[in-house]
Amino acid sequence: MNHNFHRQFAPVPPKGWNSWDGYGASVREDEVRRNADYMAKHLKQYGWQYIVVDIQWYEPTANSSQYHDFYPLKMDHYSRLIPDPGRFPSAANGKGFKPLADYIHKLGLKFGIHIMRGIPRQAVQNVTPIKGTSKTARDIAKNNICPWNSDMYGVNMKMPEGQLYYDSLLALYASWGVDFLKCDDIANSPIYRGTHKPEVEALHKAIAKTGRPIVLSLSPGPAPIANGSFFQRNANMWRITNDFWDQWPLLANMFDRAEEWAPISRSGNWPDCDMLPLGHIGIRSVDGPGGNRQTRFTKAEQRTMMTLWTIMQSPLIMGGELTDLDRWTESLLTNRDLLMMDDQITEKYQLYRDNRVIVWVATSQENQYVAVFNVADSDVTISADKLVDYGVQSGAHEIWSAATIDLQRSVTIGSHDVYLIKQTQSVEDK
Repeated sequence: MNHNFHRQFAPVPPKGWNSWDGYGASVREDEVRRNADYMAKHLKQYGWQYIVVDIQWYEPTANSSQYHDFYPLKMDHYSRLIPDPGRFPSAANGKGFKPLADYIHKLGLKFGIHIMRGIPRQAVQNVTPIKGTSKTARDIAKNNICPWNSDMYGVNMKMPEGQLYYDSLLALYASWGVDFLKCDDIANSPIYRGTHKPEVEALHKAIAKTGRPIVLSLSPGPAPIANGSFFQRNANMWRITNDFWDQWPLLANMFDRAEEWAPISRSGNWPDCDMLPLGHIGIRSVDGPGGNRQTRFTKAEQRTMMTLWTIMQSPLIMGGELTDLDRWTESLLTNRDLLMMDDQITEKYQLYRDNRVIVWVATSQENQYVAVFNVADSDVTISADKLVDYGVQSGAHEIWSAATIDLQRSVTIGSHDVYLIKQTQSVEDK
């Protein structure tokens, strides 16, 4: 089997919206559609394209980010979870997510869903069939369950019927028009050296059999870096952190993870810093700092987050309600220089670090980038000589302010802020 076929599905880091930060497990069809409408009108031209329905779309009473353990789920005859028509009316009469996916595709966007690893516990309890075999859900279930969600048993991948189950699942998703699959409880686990490798491989094989270019994203983090090459062979994205929220200590910690994972990143394979908790979040999600709120990150911290995510080429998955974006937040998502860097750089790494300043550099075919981050709680001043040491050249410009760099003057960077420099590659560098 060609393990690299999937890399063509995500040649640049995927950019999109996911319902979790705003709605937890409870998002409804009208909310998904209005965010898709906004993306198509305002963000698609900048490369944003995925609309992803997060966890529990099959659970009728979901109303926040807290799960209702063992509540009856919507499921078809072959042990496959299907959308709750109460929350997704277009899914009624067995149509599944196809009508919603069709709507999103007509907007010129792509459609994604979240799933949990495994087979529904209620399918095991009810001895429900598996398509293509006389074996049932009970026959292939394995008691490696998720510690934080009660919906699923693991699948025994030593049995060929385990692969058949995943094949039938992906065949259903492909028939709906799914373009992006976020699988949870799979990237970071206490067994299989930290990753449920047999079920990752099962998903990879099942996607190949559909013939549909479905981007595979693995959660939760932190994914073990020892499995980096395994992830490269089998997935497009994998979470390098546990759930990320609008809290400075979590952002400061991401510098450690980004430095570690940047060398593993390549076209088609993107270590994932998790969602961008920007704008209006916590509408019904009660995780993280909690509360229906505008992001608690300062504007400086928002610039820092966007810069770190893009210079290490993380996927960019927006968590806030798009229809509530203010001009500031939208400006973060539509900075063409920033998004070009995310798409085009071919090398990136941390150049320097002390307890106040962290410097990253990156190169693309045409440009060089230098990001000077102030991680201290007070301003820092960077001398012109230091900027030259970091590789900054005369005529460069700062991406966030669009100011031309004056190498005769020092630069003062505010607390938790960043100075992001773009310059054309010199002949010697090429």
